[in-house]
Amino acid sequence: MDILLGVGGSELSYHALEETVDRAQATGDELTVAIFHNEEVSADTDEIQDRVEATLTETDFDATIRRLEGDSPGSELVALAESERFDRIVLGGGERSTLGKIQLGSIVEFVLLNSQTPVTLIR
Repeated sequence: MDILLGVGGSELSYHALEETVDRAQATGDELTVAIFHNEEVSADTDEIQDRVEATLTETDFDATIRRLEGDSPGSELVALAESERFDRIVLGGGERSTLGKIQLGSIVEFVLLNSQTPVTLIR
């Protein structure tokens, strides 16, 4: 399976990175990590890439790293997944509100609502 993982610098996206690497190691999946700037997080793309590379080094896993440079990361993730025929998009997100409902960030919500590629949300 060819997986596209979006990482925007939130702790949930780093958790999704760790979970996805573990799964890819166990199953032999190919992994591409798409790094993007998330306005909801203070980290810049260089910091995000450094942390992704450190995680890949620690786990001794080889993945492709791509940077999404546009103003609409959700749209770019969807377009990349469809144009390169990824089997699945993986994103971290979905915190619970005080009433127990899942709250999604704008990027995750966009991808879930607009992608023709199956999406896995890791919380």
